[in-house]
Amino acid sequence: MKTRKLLLGMALIALGFSSCKDEKEMQAEKSVETYVVYVDSLGNMDSTSVKGNWQSIETTYELRNTEAENALANLKDNVKAQERINASRAKYEELKAKMDAQVEAENRAVIAASPKQQLRNTLFGEGKVGNDMNFNWVNANNILSVYQLFVDTAQKNKDSYTREDWDEVKLMYEALDSRKNTVEKEGLTSKDNMKISGLKLKFAPMYTLNRMGAKSDEMSKAKE
Repeated sequence: MKTRKLLLGMALIALGFSSCKDEKEMQAEKSVETYVVYVDSLGNMDSTSVKGNWQSIETTYELRNTEAENALANLKDNVKAQERINASRAKYEELKAKMDAQVEAENRAVIAASPKQQLRNTLFGEGKVGNDMNFNWVNANNILSVYQLFVDTAQKNKDSYTREDWDEVKLMYEALDSRKNTVEKEGLTSKDNMKISGLKLKFAPMYTLNRMGAKSDEMSKAKE
């Protein structure tokens, strides 16, 4: 009798372990399936909805992804499950790349439309100088033409520049001068250097007089 009870108890314990294991595996399969279905659902959303809810999408994705990865330990056939996870992850990364590219393009458009960027475009050429103030593209071969365009543009637009415009022009001028100090050590010819000095002599009084004039005009308008 005791033996029968012992065997029955062991059977029940074994059944409990089996049931517990089956439950864990079912939950694991559910986690993987939920992850896959979620990523597939993103592909069915229009781009406007995806963009508008992207922060929430990223948060939910990370949660689903973590749950699916943790579920692999409780699956007998985790190779196929891993393949499904990898396939869905590739789909998501493709979608994320599209969203990142779209946001970057929109940010560039906003920057390009700003008055400061438009001013920089006229002084140096379209997109040559952005918010990073990078002048590494200026070298011994092109620096004279860069100064020439800069001064010619300032001369052409001097009567329409506001005081803020002149402040931006001066900031760009100083940044270009700083780059010139480096270029002088990289093969700038004495002939080009002399021509640049002449352009600088032309710019200095132009800046001083016209900025003062722009400031006076603004003060007069303010009094009116």
